[in-house]
Amino acid sequence: MRERLRYLTAGESHGPAISAIIEGMPANVFIELDAINHEMKRRQIGYGRGGRMKIESDTVKILSGIRFSKTLGSPISILIENADFENWTEKMKQFGEPNCKIEPITLPRPGHADYSGMIKYKTDDLRNILERASARETAAKVAVGAICKQFLKTYNIHIFSHTISIKDTYANLDGISYDDITIRAENNDLRCADESVLDTMRHEIDKAKDEGDTLGGITEIVATGLPVGLGSFMHSDRKIDGLIAYNLMSIPSVKGIEIGSGFSGVQKLGSEFHDEMYLSGRASNNAGGIEGGMTNGEPIVVRAAVKPIPTLKKPLNTVDISTMTETKAHSERSDVCVVPAAGVVLEAALAITLANTILADNEDSI
Repeated sequence: MRERLRYLTAGESHGPAISAIIEGMPANVFIELDAINHEMKRRQIGYGRGGRMKIESDTVKILSGIRFSKTLGSPISILIENADFENWTEKMKQFGEPNCKIEPITLPRPGHADYSGMIKYKTDDLRNILERASARETAAKVAVGAICKQFLKTYNIHIFSHTISIKDTYANLDGISYDDITIRAENNDLRCADESVLDTMRHEIDKAKDEGDTLGGITEIVATGLPVGLGSFMHSDRKIDGLIAYNLMSIPSVKGIEIGSGFSGVQKLGSEFHDEMYLSGRASNNAGGIEGGMTNGEPIVVRAAVKPIPTLKKPLNTVDISTMTETKAHSERSDVCVVPAAGVVLEAALAITLANTILADNEDSI
């Protein structure tokens, strides 16, 4: 994948901090720290979140790359301290030996990176895997995305998300405009624009929590204000739909991506699916704003399937790697449902993708 804008995150879930470095952001982009911290707060909300969100109050420290609220063109470095680290100073001690006995965790959780990571990195303690594989890393991604969102605002491109479903309860959004969806979704802890299903969704989450289980759902991410022709049909690594799928699928718990009417479109004839053009505009947006690897001027519409969290209070069956016996999986403090928060992370991933594509396209045109 060709990159004009690059970023790297670092840090463990219960380590001292999460950090990120952004390279390639142009100079003189106006950045508001409050706007970044607003995105950090949005990531922490959502019905079904776990106890970690009561401990952390994520705020960003900018260590380089910005002066007088404008980017310098140099790398931007970001730090997000982990308040919970004070409770993990022995278990996550970076040098020397701990002052108490720390038993290795050898019970991999089905659906997590535990087992594959232990084999790949040759460790008998899955703590070494889960700390980095944790969705805590997405805090850094949201901070990077918040800066990219402010860059996109200079092009009048805006991104929002909302919850389509929790488990098998779906929102009915027929006839509701994007403006109304945005307002409604930000006014409740499920980030869902259909108020009639909120109680049912909360009931499903409460039921799963009581049973020691978890659940997932679908979130929709929309970008408006896009120009025609962003991306390219020339090479596969420049097609914007491929770049979107790549970046959004890299988020923990995302197991499927649909652009436009991707999956439901297979039930239609070509004459019904493709978006006819008139002088007044398109008749529909089944393509989700993308044709031939390029934006077509319509809003980009992406839906992501967010799986149930793999850490269950009522653990699933697994194999103890140290004894090779069947037992129950490790249980770690976790959420019950992350679909509302996942939408914010997905917004960040889409913002990073669009910012990178704009910069790469501008480079091509020079």
